[in-house]
Formats: sequence, structure tokens, C-alpha cells
Amino acid sequence: MSYLEHFGLKEQPFRLTPDPEFLYWSMQHARAKAYMESTIWLADGFVVITGEIGSGKTTLLQSFLDELDDDIVYAVISQTQLSATQFLQAVLTEFGFKPFEKRKVELLDILNSFLVEQYSNGKKVVLIIDEAQNLSTKVLEEIRMLSGIETHKEKVLRIILAGQPELKDALDAPNMKQLLQRVRLRFHLGPLSLDDISQYISHRMAVAGKTDGNVFGDDCYEIIYNYSGGIPRLVNTLCDTALLVAFADEKQQLDADDIMAAVEELGWKEFESDTGRFTRLDNFAARHAAAQHVTQIEIRSEGESISVQSFGPGRVIIGRSPDNEICIKSKFVSRHHAQLITDDEGCTIEDLNSTNGVFVADRQVKKQRLNDGDVIALGAHDLVYTDLRDADDNEEEEEESA
Repeated sequence: MSYLEHFGLKEQPFRLTPDPEFLYWSMQHARAKAYMESTIWLADGFVVITGEIGSGKTTLLQSFLDELDDDIVYAVISQTQLSATQFLQAVLTEFGFKPFEKRKVELLDILNSFLVEQYSNGKKVVLIIDEAQNLSTKVLEEIRMLSGIETHKEKVLRIILAGQPELKDALDAPNMKQLLQRVRLRFHLGPLSLDDISQYISHRMAVAGKTDGNVFGDDCYEIIYNYSGGIPRLVNTLCDTALLVAFADEKQQLDADDIMAAVEELGWKEFESDTGRFTRLDNFAARHAAAQHVTQIEIRSEGESISVQSFGPGRVIIGRSPDNEICIKSKFVSRHHAQLITDDEGCTIEDLNSTNGVFVADRQVKKQRLNDGDVIALGAHDLVYTDLRDADDNEEEEEESA
């Protein structure tokens, strides 16, 4: 008997190969896909999706491609360690050309003619570049130039760049300012939360055929989270190994001991990303009760307070769309306008390439660390930031002095 039969499964639930059928739609994965879909209806669509290794970017791209209509022509480039000329050749090859003996100027002419022809035929063209963190500065400049190709009415090429966090750093470099100005939307896929982990595992087990009973005990999820950091690929590896451990012991349900046995077999330590960011956030959260909030945002309109919301450490998205943590229904606010990121060092506001921008103290900012009491202007609304940790510290000082 195989472990699939033992657990009542039809196929492996935790394979590492990308499979859109198994994709778990966390809130952030759904938002990232919505950003990609926006390239279709935005004539100047240029979207950047970043995330840690194994966060589900490639699976997300495949899901996006599977749902494209017939009027969409697309090319996918995943080999990105190319020169500028090789990159253009790769793009044209994806579109059905054989351009290998052409000079760069000829390649650009062929591509330009192709894009205009597709536009004339009512087609929309999307260029998708995976593993974009490996692109050289010259290739990124070539992409900037391609994004500017237009008819007398509109741009004719939509672009999606997907890559590891290094891509975000590359685009924020001073010499990439012109390219960054072309980017319409940016989104970073963070790790799954502890709540997401249980739903993610249940979803994949159900897709694989397990519709009755819960194989993973409640005491499994926190251990899986601690050792995977919420990265889907690492969750898959750990869960698959744990199923094999339980199968060898002829157990029908997994508990904490099975997860720890799998951890030991894999030789893993508790997860920490290369930057240590997840660990800092986790440690920061651990030092505060789960329900305690550290960031408060008061929303004002025409000087009157509309609402007050508070949040724990992590990422908060602000925008017009109802899927945002802070929803502001205003025509001056973009669907996903800006994000707040709270960590050990405080809170940072970052513009998500909104139409009308983000202003702090009457100065437009792209990304800025906030001070207690700062007022963030989004269109006709003001957001007043309060650092609740400062309030807690002040209370403690008053208690001590008393």
C-alpha cells in the first residue's frame, strides 16, 4: 500500500511542481492576481510582482495564463540571464519568429511591427518575465523602451515582471527611476500567516482527494509555520515528509511528534529568511500579545474623523477596493493605493504607484518612515498615524513614576 492509499488520496497533495489547480487563494495571492489581470484592461499596464523563493509566483502566473481570453497574445520569458540582444530574440521566438541572425535594430523593428499589427487586429499583447531579478541593467532598460511602444491612441504592450525580492531592490536603484515611473502597480507576496497555513494544507489535501476528516492535528500548524516561515514550497516539503513519517508508523492522523520527526529528517532549523525579516516580525509579535495593536490610523475627511483602526505588526494595504485592510471609497484613491509596513523599527508608508500619489507633511513621497502624529494625505482624505508603542511606553513610565 502506498501512502496515497493509506491516507485516502488520489494524488500527491504537496508536490513542488507548479499546479494552478492546487493554488490556495490567500488574500494576498488574490490581490496579486488582480494586479496581473489589471494589465489586460489598463492600456499602460506594467505590473511588478515580487516574493520569496517558493512563495507561489510561478503557480500564480500559470493560473493567470490559463484564464486568458482568445484575444490575448502572450510571451513568457523565464530564462533571464541574457544580453539585451538575446532578450529581444527570446521575446520574438515566443511570438513565433526565428530572429537569430538579425541585428538588434532589426529585432526592434520586427517587434514594433508585430505589436502594431496585433493592435490593429484587436489583439492585446502581454509580455511576462519570470525570474526577473536576474535581468541585467541593460535588459531592464530595453524593457523600459518596449513599454513605451504605442500607436497614436495607446500603449501596445502590457508587461508583468515577477521575481524574488532582489527585483524590488533593483527597481528602487537610482538608475532605474525612469523604468519605475512606467510601473503601474507593485505587489510583494509575503509569507502565509499561521491561519493561512491550516487552510492552505486543508485545501491541498481536499484537491488531492481527501474530503473526509482532517489528517493534520491542530498541534501541527504552529510547528509547520515556525519551520517553514509560511513559504508555500517549504510547507509542501515539510508536509510531504511528515505524511511519509506517519505512513511508516501506520498512523492515520498526524500530530506534533510527526512534524518534528520530519523536521529532524530534513535537518531544518526554525525558519529565517536571508534578510531575517520574518524572524524580526515574528519576534516582535511574540513580545506583544496577539491581540495588541501597535499602529493606529485615524481617517479624516474635511477635518472630521470618519473611523479609527489599529493593527498589529505586518503589512496593511490602503485603497478603494473592498479587499483592502483600510478601505477608502473615493474616486481620488486608487484600488490599491498604498501600504503600511510595521516592524521592529516602526511604520513605513509606501506608494503602490497610485494615480494621485501619497503625501506626508504636504510633500509627495514614494516610501517614508513615519513619525508618531504624521498626517498622510490620500486625495481628499487624511490619515493620522499614531505609534501605539509610544503610548504604551509613556503609560509604563507614568506607572513607574507613580
